[in-house]
Amino acid sequence: MTIDKSWTTIRRRGSSNEFWNGLQHFLQMAKPFVNERGFIKCPYRRCLNNASHQLEDLESHIFRNGFMFGYNQWIHHGEPATANAGTTVAGPSGGIHERDEIFDVLDDIISEDADEDAVGGPSSNEQYDDLFAALRSEFYPGVSSFSSLNFLVKLMHLKVLNKWTNKSFDELLKLLKLAFPKIDLVESYYEAKKLMTKMGLGYSSIHVCKNDCALFWKENSLKDTCPVCSESRWKLQSGKRSRKNVPHKVLRYFPVGPRLKRLFATSKTAKLMRWDSTGKSKDNDVMRHPVDGKSWQEFDKRHPQFSGDVRNVRLGLAADGFNPFGNMSLSYSMWPVVLTTYNLPPWICMKAEYLMLSLLIPGPQSPGKDMDVFLRPLIDELKEL
Repeated sequence: MTIDKSWTTIRRRGSSNEFWNGLQHFLQMAKPFVNERGFIKCPYRRCLNNASHQLEDLESHIFRNGFMFGYNQWIHHGEPATANAGTTVAGPSGGIHERDEIFDVLDDIISEDADEDAVGGPSSNEQYDDLFAALRSEFYPGVSSFSSLNFLVKLMHLKVLNKWTNKSFDELLKLLKLAFPKIDLVESYYEAKKLMTKMGLGYSSIHVCKNDCALFWKENSLKDTCPVCSESRWKLQSGKRSRKNVPHKVLRYFPVGPRLKRLFATSKTAKLMRWDSTGKSKDNDVMRHPVDGKSWQEFDKRHPQFSGDVRNVRLGLAADGFNPFGNMSLSYSMWPVVLTTYNLPPWICMKAEYLMLSLLIPGPQSPGKDMDVFLRPLIDELKEL
């Protein structure tokens, strides 16, 4: 008898009767296989059959957060095991390829929308359709070690590490398409960047006044002139505005909230995010982390309500200018604003993978006393958090 498992891939769970009915059938099928304490392995996306819970907990976990990827033969929940049982993922046209590491990345992203989706509210999961299509598509006939999306992510990583230009990246994609006609890959860097944005690797472009007076953002987003100095928002050609509007300056803002959520999304990093409340040095004469300093202790005394919740996040901010062109004869200064999470232990908080780029302030001069103008998007988001 063939078991219908198509419901496990439905992402709009709250509004799907098919998912709910499939889940109830799965629970009825698993009920006879609970242990003497009423527990059974949980195929929720984070438990991954490594943890056991009662059936009502399984129902809540799976309905709110989804069924784990790759568990296609329910050997722990009543389905007879066969010789080819294992952790696999359905590929295109019903084929099977090895579990792709990008599944875990998408799981982290989609889990942020799980609560809203589970209660039947509006969900942004439809935006991930292209990602799942690229993830389940075969990169090249006969190649099971790479999905199309996995290859593209690694290719984009190489582009950044080796400072390839956008044009060279486009030419590489054309060459790959020409040499391997059956390859499943995007056509251009523009398409690749759109796909990466859906993975949470995007940023917001905010236009800035030529004189650094104000941002064309929120209440000023539709204005064509600076509300402070009345300077034009757009570059002029021969005293006239060009057909295609080109701003004088563009500030890149990388939202902080989604990245903080991911730090709490897994049990390992969530535990590390509480280190500042448990890892303080017992030797008062030793300072190995800002938590051991007098400033930290003074802050806790002044704000007992904030310090009383160990989940509150403490961020350090640093900014400095550099010449992005590597040409010292050219006077240009771009300012990145980087955040470090001081909740983390000292051997982790300063590692590159835990530093968060929040703003990229354009040149050619340093922002100077106008730094507060550029910090507004970050400050506004931190106030919301």
